[in-house]
Amino acid sequence: MTNNPYLPVKSKIEKVIDETATIKTFVLRPEKPVTFETGQFVQVTVPGIGEAPFTPSSSPYVKDTVEITVMKVGRVTEKLHRSKAGDPVGIRGPYGKGYPVDKFFNKEVLIVGGGVGMAPLRSLLLTLIKQIDRFKKVILCYGVKMPEDVVYKHLFPEWEKIQKLEILRSVDRCSVEARWDGTVGVVTCLLDNVKINVPGSVAIVCGPPVMMKFTTLKLVEQGHRPENIYLSMERNMSCGLGKCGHCGIGPYFVCKDGPVFTYDQLKNEPDLWA
Repeated sequence: MTNNPYLPVKSKIEKVIDETATIKTFVLRPEKPVTFETGQFVQVTVPGIGEAPFTPSSSPYVKDTVEITVMKVGRVTEKLHRSKAGDPVGIRGPYGKGYPVDKFFNKEVLIVGGGVGMAPLRSLLLTLIKQIDRFKKVILCYGVKMPEDVVYKHLFPEWEKIQKLEILRSVDRCSVEARWDGTVGVVTCLLDNVKINVPGSVAIVCGPPVMMKFTTLKLVEQGHRPENIYLSMERNMSCGLGKCGHCGIGPYFVCKDGPVFTYDQLKNEPDLWA
């Protein structure tokens, strides 16, 4: 990282991968390595347009490139979606606190993701796979609205071959024509089929606010303790340095104190899921 925290590292888009109709993965190659811990985020600058925060979706063990998975939702992301290999961007960061992976050792790890929330969870999953023998087992529950909304389609066949990794997937609804061999229903219904030693486990949740709310409440109902439930609260981040105040949740700034929090830290905040 440069001495000036506002000055991004010059980078180029090396590859663009179409995930869905509205989501793309960008492989970025910075002029010098941008290292991060899984769950931290970076600010990506699109010249002439602005910048936006993204949690890398790639493995932190890969140092020469950084991947971000982006849904087209605004001016910066729309410009990114029009970009191609060779186009310049900037990266500053990383910022915030990521997942405390060392606290997961010798435990069962339950990951629950929804939609594009699978992006930071992909980085976490790659981190866990790299040292899979340090965990009792890893369970991934992933839900989307429709089969065509699944990201990383090409990776699931390989992930499903990994010992100690269990994968359950769901779609909210499915057309007759669609090929889908998973569960039809919201992602929380997958938790009914998870076999896990609750006292000896941790749970990680990332996705749209309403999905995170009901997933977290169900996990608590099933006996998971709030201090063992980790939430990725990626919302309204702007400067990345805790200066602008856009990402406040109670006494916390998401960009400095998160984006990873335990539910125990946030459970009493009235606007938690706003």
